[in-house]
Amino acid sequence: MAAERENPRTAAAPAGSARRAIVGRLSWGLADQAASSMTNFAVGIFVARSLGLAAFGVFSLAWVTYGVVLSVSRGLATDPLVVRFSGVSDASWRRATARASGTALGVGAAIGSACLVAGSALGGRVGTAFACLGVILPGLLLQDAWRYSFFAAGAGRKAFVNDVVWGVALVPAMVAAARMGSGAGVAAYLLAWGGAAAAAAVYGCFQSGIRPQMSGAREWVREHRDLGYRYLVENTCVSGANQLRAYGLGAIVGVSAVGVVRGAELLLGPFLAVLMGLSLVTVAEAARVLRRAPHRLGAFCLLLGGGQAAAALLWGAALLLAPDRLGELVLGGVWHPASQLIVPATLGVAAAGLSTGAAAGLRALSAARRSLRCQLFASACYVGGGLGGAAAAGAVGSAWGVAAATVCGTAAWWMHLRSALRERRHNPNREVRTP
Repeated sequence: MAAERENPRTAAAPAGSARRAIVGRLSWGLADQAASSMTNFAVGIFVARSLGLAAFGVFSLAWVTYGVVLSVSRGLATDPLVVRFSGVSDASWRRATARASGTALGVGAAIGSACLVAGSALGGRVGTAFACLGVILPGLLLQDAWRYSFFAAGAGRKAFVNDVVWGVALVPAMVAAARMGSGAGVAAYLLAWGGAAAAAAVYGCFQSGIRPQMSGAREWVREHRDLGYRYLVENTCVSGANQLRAYGLGAIVGVSAVGVVRGAELLLGPFLAVLMGLSLVTVAEAARVLRRAPHRLGAFCLLLGGGQAAAALLWGAALLLAPDRLGELVLGGVWHPASQLIVPATLGVAAAGLSTGAAAGLRALSAARRSLRCQLFASACYVGGGLGGAAAAGAVGSAWGVAAATVCGTAAWWMHLRSALRERRHNPNREVRTP
């Protein structure tokens, strides 16, 4: 189903006002990601210190599983929403958001039920953790759906406020979980984390004035299956590639090598938070550019990706100039081996930043087949480069292999964007599709 065209008054806005609006939306994307990243970081540190290594490992299993389910929800519900309903009329956005949020809630209920069954079958601490995850998944996915819905509407401030509400609700929830004692363990912290998300999800209903329509989930998935199924695969293969590389590196070189690579990633963490924050709004902004001035989409994507690549290189240069004492203060004994990976890790992140511009363009063009092909190719290169490099030269080789693989993946993204733009010029009134 094609989305309604943008409000003519908005499309006719002066160029200066449009640029200020874009900057404002990007700023709210960064602010929202900062709030979300700080909340997740605080939860991880608090739980790790409270429960100890073994119990924190169980908590992490639930956390990783949530990440995979989140990829499923975004692929089926909110990614199509952002692509097809960014910058449309308010009435069109509200109808779409009701069904998209209902789809996210439905995904949470369905997979949550499966987690409850699996948890009951597994038993023990792991089984209890999965059962608790099943209880909290609907609230977690609905809260995330509101974030993307607000960015599709150009209301990033509301997404930021919603994440702040989650963070504020987490404080008393985590304190209450800690006071329950070690006997409650992982279950108490998972329920506290998910309960705070549920509070923010309910608040999102009041912010938007929309009630999720689970009854419209099947219709939503069916109408947008050309995008949703491909984005589902695309989203999940990214997290899968990261996991395969980590497991393979541990098997080939040893667990310590995984820690070294993770240390290098932590050094680039602040920039990665910026990149993730921009990713919340880049597709929506690319969709707006496509509606207002289709001939400028390529330049917009190049500026977007090039800016992120340049920022990554500057951050990497700053890390290389950092004194050892500062690095040891942050990472302790991990600093010295991790610092050897700064150059390849920075090049890999810079290439990934450049590819995000092309990815945003392909999604704005609804070129889901091209986007999926690129992501599958990039993920295969990532795993192959990371494991091949590990076999050849350990952690350092893995880092260089990933950097080279990311460059290859970036080239594929831009080649497909160029082809999609050419196809768009020949078929200006149709969504871009590949044979």
